[in-house]
This record gives sequence, structure tokens and C-alpha cells, in this order.
Amino acid sequence: MASPARIPVVDLGDWHADPYDHDGHDDGARQRLADHVDQALQSTGFLLVTGHGIAPELPRQVRDAARDFFRLPSGVKDAYAQRAARRGWTGRDRVVTGRSEGTETPPDLLEVWSCAADPATPTRWPDEVPSLRPLIAEYTDRMRGLADTVLEIMATALHRPVDFFTRHTTEPNWDFTVNWYPAAEETGPVAPGQFRIGPHTDFGLVTLLDRQTGRGGLQVHDDEHGWQDAPYEPGAITLNIGDLMARWSGDRWRSGRHRVLPPPADAPREELTSLVYFHACAPDTSIASLPAPVGRTPYPAVRAGDYLQEKMRAILTDGDA
Repeated sequence: MASPARIPVVDLGDWHADPYDHDGHDDGARQRLADHVDQALQSTGFLLVTGHGIAPELPRQVRDAARDFFRLPSGVKDAYAQRAARRGWTGRDRVVTGRSEGTETPPDLLEVWSCAADPATPTRWPDEVPSLRPLIAEYTDRMRGLADTVLEIMATALHRPVDFFTRHTTEPNWDFTVNWYPAAEETGPVAPGQFRIGPHTDFGLVTLLDRQTGRGGLQVHDDEHGWQDAPYEPGAITLNIGDLMARWSGDRWRSGRHRVLPPPADAPREELTSLVYFHACAPDTSIASLPAPVGRTPYPAVRAGDYLQEKMRAILTDGDA
């Protein structure tokens, strides 16, 4: 196995605490936390977030309900398959994530349940697992709040107003996926170059990942050391920067490249389930790179919604997005 990557742990407790000392003076704890986040995101694009206040029972309940759905017969799940939008079930052989960065790989070895913020294309929720919808609604509400807190910290790191980013997320264009990675004994032999999820960067502002540890788990890419196993800390949320935030920051913060290894042949019963919340701004937001000295690369402005749609079209095998 690859050596573990060095991903900093950030405790959000200082952000939520009273920012003033006993004499009523700003004790600087929030700025120190923001500076720590800034340095970490410049080096890796990843963080392990603790002190987020989310009880472990909630992600456990979401996983249990999602697994009840994924274990249904394919004919039942097909009634909830994605059609013209990223809503519902995506079966195997339909996602090739590596295409988003121009890498051709065999289809990813996973199944996905997806939902998103847009009320114009509602999700059809499975009658067979009635608990799934309310659990995901609660979970995504908590993730949205956590993501906005992180964006406030990031704005503070840049010495911008605290709502510099969150003024564009009052109606966020979020997506949520439950990624189920079946065991090797179920998927069968792995094709050359095949992964549970192929190498890629995420597309939005920030991604919040509640993951399980495993031999066929998450790896992150470092320019100096190549692919490394992502460290795991129970209860911590793995955070990474997406493409839109990298563009917005003018590449001050890196869009973290990552992949999920194929199911290990020496652990044929290992199955994993990841809960992935993708936070993005309102679709009509114009993303323009911050100028130097904050930014380092002046990207042309893009409309956030157009950028995300183009990326999503690239990774689905039938072109749906």
C-alpha cells in the first residue's frame, strides 16, 4: 500500500467559541484557524475537519438506509434510475469519472444514489425504503451549514468580508451522492486501469466526505509523492477544494486530485459506502479569479452552472447530466 498522505486536521471548535477574551478583546483564535486552513489548502487541497458538531448516528443511519436500497433487485432499482438529470439511482457501468480530466478508464465500480437542490427536477424517492428521504434531507441540511461555515473561514483567511463566498450560496447548487462500492466477490475481476472511482478533481466549491476506511479506499495525489492513501480519522469529515474554488482563488488553493482504489482481491468481502456532499454557489454566479497577490493564475470568468453541467456530461456514459 502507498504511504499515508499528510493532510492537516482542523478543529472547528475555535470558530464556534466566543471570539473575545475575558476583557472583551478579540483573542485572534478565528484568524489563527483561518490562517491554518489557508496554509493547508495551499499545500494539499485537503483537510480533515473535526469539531463539526455532527453526531455519528446520522451518517450511520443514512448508510443503513442506502444499503437497504442498493441491495434491492436491479429490476426494482431501475424504476428510480437517473434519466435526464442527476437524480436517483445510477447503476454500474454508467460512470467514468476519469473522463472529467481527459483520462479514459473502464467504468467505475460503484452504484450511486444522487439528489440535488434544484426543485425543478425533483427526485423520485424509493417507496421500498421510506426512511431514505428524511434522513438525507437532515444530513444535507447539516452539510450545507458546515460547508457555509468553512466558506466563512476561507473568506476570513483571505481577509475578505466573512460573507464573501456565502453571499453566493443562499440558494446553493449543491449535489449529494451516496456512493456504494460493492465487494470484489460481487463485482468480479477488475479490468486494467479500473477503479471504484477514477482519478479526478471535484467540480464545485468544496466537497465534504464522510467515508469509511478500507484497503480499496481513497487516495490523494501529491505532485512530489504521487498517489498516497488518504489518512482516516474516525468522526472526521474529509474536505477538499473543487475546481470552481480553485479558479476563484486563482489557484491559491488547489483542487485536490483523488481516486478510489478498486476492490481488493485479498479482501473479497470489503464493501464501502461514502456520503459525499458537493457544495457550489448559485448557478448564475460569475466566477472570476481573485487578483494577485491573493490569486496566482488569472482564469477567464465562467458561469458556475454552465461549468458544472459541462463536467457532469463528461463523466456519464450515456451523456446524461
